[in-house]
Amino acid sequence: MVVLSNFVVALRLVEGFMNIDRKESKHIATIIAMTALISFAITALIFMGINYMSSGYSLAFEKSSVSRETINKFNEARSILQNSYYEKIDTNNMLEGAITGMANSLKDPYTVYYDKEQMKWFTDMQKTTENDYVGVGLPIMLDKNGIITVLEPFDDSPAKAAGIKQGDKILKIDGKDITGIKDEALVASMIKGQENTETVLTILRQSESSTIDVRVVRKKINAKLNIRSEMLDGKIAYIKLKMFDENISKNFISQLNKLVDEGAKSLIIDVRDNPGGLYNEVVSLADRLLPEGTIVYTEDKQGKKEVKKSDNTQLDMPIVVLTNGNSASASEILAGAIKDFKKGKLVGTTTFGKGLVQSTYGFDDGTGLKVTIARYFTPSGVCIHGLGIKPDIEVNLDDKYKNTPISAIPREDDLQLLKAIEVVGNK
Repeated sequence: MVVLSNFVVALRLVEGFMNIDRKESKHIATIIAMTALISFAITALIFMGINYMSSGYSLAFEKSSVSRETINKFNEARSILQNSYYEKIDTNNMLEGAITGMANSLKDPYTVYYDKEQMKWFTDMQKTTENDYVGVGLPIMLDKNGIITVLEPFDDSPAKAAGIKQGDKILKIDGKDITGIKDEALVASMIKGQENTETVLTILRQSESSTIDVRVVRKKINAKLNIRSEMLDGKIAYIKLKMFDENISKNFISQLNKLVDEGAKSLIIDVRDNPGGLYNEVVSLADRLLPEGTIVYTEDKQGKKEVKKSDNTQLDMPIVVLTNGNSASASEILAGAIKDFKKGKLVGTTTFGKGLVQSTYGFDDGTGLKVTIARYFTPSGVCIHGLGIKPDIEVNLDDKYKNTPISAIPREDDLQLLKAIEVVGNK
């Protein structure tokens, strides 16, 4: 367009000089033509230069979102690394690291970049169902220091048979250091695999002075291992939930109905050391217990809400929920809803405080990004992230049971359970 405008100007100039002496006009016309030709050449060179530069790649940022100083520093740092590092640098790897750095800069342990291998582990885990879940039966969670920590292994599981204990810290899986991975779901997917194959977990145990390697053979894990129920004295239904895994709501409702048919008059739900699990499962489970209303809602940074509601059927009996500092995520959704509805009492200690929602995005090259996209709120509008939910009645266990699985605490010493039995018995 610039070239065409130059020619138009030239033609108009020629027309303007039509009344001048013919010889002189020829001379002027020649000068004008030469000027237009030079202008054309310069414009073409500029265009070719722009085209040449555009054959590379560039990153663009909104001026309002980043300072020139930061951009200059980035370019300078990249130049220093490329020119001064003692070995040859793969620029693609540098950019991969920059993506990881962007995720890490948010200081959110649940926003993480997955390389190809990690993304495959994650997507394979998402495809598992109740019938083909193969693993070692090991609930895990991030402790306050960001280290993967074992909760109570499932009953009759390979992990329990191999001697893995609650409180063990997992440092490596098959020799791969995982201390930098701040994502329970990803670590869980790394532990899973083909049936009858072996995985080696390198763990740190408080009672040991060094790490130990534990060999575990993967087996099919029955989802019913996540739940245990019984009838206590006084017709009190007791249901222990170790994790909100696939079909846990169906199994919970089935076992609850069985206990109700046997004459249960009250219910204790134990979510101590339950790290959470599937969002839709806890919503379905809570719907069985609560009257009509909001169970939980999420809200993103644009203020968009997504509300999960219960219908008008409910469980008509006293309820107590047992909680502790390892009751997280889905466990807190259940506890928070029961507390806000005043449907029951919470007994124990303050919950973990995880109230965030994640979504995973896949890239064309097989990598991925898991991002925290929203917070969830209890029915009364409280986001418990970083705070946890305080029980209605606070009860601590004896210090000697600090790292003891709940199921291994003698009933006569389980002060939290004894208090729960007292509370429902007085209703």
